[in-house]
Amino acid sequence: METHTSSFSSPRAYLRALSHTPTRFVRRAISVSTSYEEMSRVRSGSDMRKTLSWYDLVGFGIGGMVGAGVFVTTGRATRLLAGPAVVISYAIAGLCALLSAFCYTEFAVDMPVAGGAFSYLRVTFGEFAAFLAGANLIMDYVMSNAAVARGFTAYFGTVIGISSAKWRLTVPHLPNGFNEIDIVAVAVVLLITVVICYSTRESSVMNMILTVLHILFIAFIIVIGFSRGSWKNFTEPANPENASGFFPYGASGVFNGAAMVYLSYIGYDAVSTLAEEVRNPMKDIPIGVSGSVIIVTVLYCLMATSMSKLLPYDMIDTEAPFSAAFSGKSDRWVSRVIGVGASFGILTSLLVAMLGQARYMCVIGRSSVVPPWFAKVHPKTNTPVNASAFLGIFTAALALFTDLDVLLNLVSIGTLFVFYMVANAVIYRRYVAIGTTKPWPTLSFLCSFSFTSIMFTLIWKFVPNGSAKAGLLSACGVVAIAILQIFYCMVPQARKPEFWGVPLMPWIPSTSIFLNVFLLGSLDGPSYVRFGFFSAVTVLVYLLYSVHASYDAEVDGSIGQKSREMHVESKQENEEDQSFKV
Repeated sequence: METHTSSFSSPRAYLRALSHTPTRFVRRAISVSTSYEEMSRVRSGSDMRKTLSWYDLVGFGIGGMVGAGVFVTTGRATRLLAGPAVVISYAIAGLCALLSAFCYTEFAVDMPVAGGAFSYLRVTFGEFAAFLAGANLIMDYVMSNAAVARGFTAYFGTVIGISSAKWRLTVPHLPNGFNEIDIVAVAVVLLITVVICYSTRESSVMNMILTVLHILFIAFIIVIGFSRGSWKNFTEPANPENASGFFPYGASGVFNGAAMVYLSYIGYDAVSTLAEEVRNPMKDIPIGVSGSVIIVTVLYCLMATSMSKLLPYDMIDTEAPFSAAFSGKSDRWVSRVIGVGASFGILTSLLVAMLGQARYMCVIGRSSVVPPWFAKVHPKTNTPVNASAFLGIFTAALALFTDLDVLLNLVSIGTLFVFYMVANAVIYRRYVAIGTTKPWPTLSFLCSFSFTSIMFTLIWKFVPNGSAKAGLLSACGVVAIAILQIFYCMVPQARKPEFWGVPLMPWIPSTSIFLNVFLLGSLDGPSYVRFGFFSAVTVLVYLLYSVHASYDAEVDGSIGQKSREMHVESKQENEEDQSFKV
């Protein structure tokens, strides 16, 4: 009986495996799994315990989203991109997040596993697309958590009356953006890492307590802003030489701001990764995911309005906008109260996001495209301790020296890309049943609709204002709607969700595709350079390690079904290995 030699058993075996990279890539890249396989995939250690209800998910969603967004990104989005119209930026980003949340919910109810977007794309577009999305999401989580941890330092400094600059050590020989050492941010990340390793149930209790306190502070901020602010700040800058009006940076600034603050909504994605630990997925997940997005969007818009009333947009602090709004006034106590509230919010945001990133890594470890060591679930705590500890240390290392500006843009582009992929996946899964329906009509629709969305975005961004631009945009809109209507009328759905499905299919996920593409087009050039570089590194890792580890797992029977072709290739490779030895 032939036995398969691991691709990593020796240098010669690895070199032989590399020579088969094209064959293995073709085989594994588009290999899809089923919902059953994702839910029954071999675990490493114990299963995660089902202890969460819908109110836990709502709490995690609110805690995960509110802290990061308003208290870290709002100052930059208002001062540099949107001005007072940041309120509309939050509404646009919230709508985009809600539509994406519907797509996530359909997958999570049907397939309650901890893999989130990685698992959803794996059962539709295959292993390579899932790995690319999973790697981007994990990096997004790590970077956003590092950014949020550094934001905690700024707000905590206002609580005790010490500027964040005094907490950070400047290293003169390092480049700008990487030369301010933040020890407080590192300590916070490591402390939360210990908490999430201990227990998910206790993490939920801690999150609930912090979130309730945080909501009270949010209500305080909203009341203070509306009672003490002035509506004239919505239209009049402090410096008359700066642009005035509610839209000082124009419509493009509103959408640029929406792309930046979209980081604020990454928390609902983390909620979907907790599906494996939910008692009643069919009821709890839709309420937890969509409900938390709606609540948070309302809170964001109210808080952004409050902040814009307090100060003209060109006086808003980019790091700690709310607390800094009172730092120079006699009622400095208000600034410190806001700083306490923001600190609670940032802690809950970190807690939820770090729970999410560890569960992504755990499920990716189960699929064998990263070392199975990451999939280890501790038998006593029932948490993915290895993934939690590794990513916690990685996050702490980034938070130590990397500035917010470097982190936030790359996070936004990666998140938008993954949400765009999930919206495509939910349409594909509804209209294509492998082996019974042809995929080409659906793939043609997805490609043509995405192309039309890209053309609309490019025209919006690069064509000068005028009648020609309006005509081109209208033409793109008409074409997009026509493509959507033709697909809706001519292609029947191949699958109906058993428990919960996205309503108005395919209109809602198609709108999500359009909005994600449009927000992607609002980001700056350097963001795409960084995204391209990281994606290239991800592809390289897949070709040098993941595809071979995945192939080994398939041959060993750990994933998928062994077929005759697999045995033939395995036999040929073993014969080549024998000739190597001879």
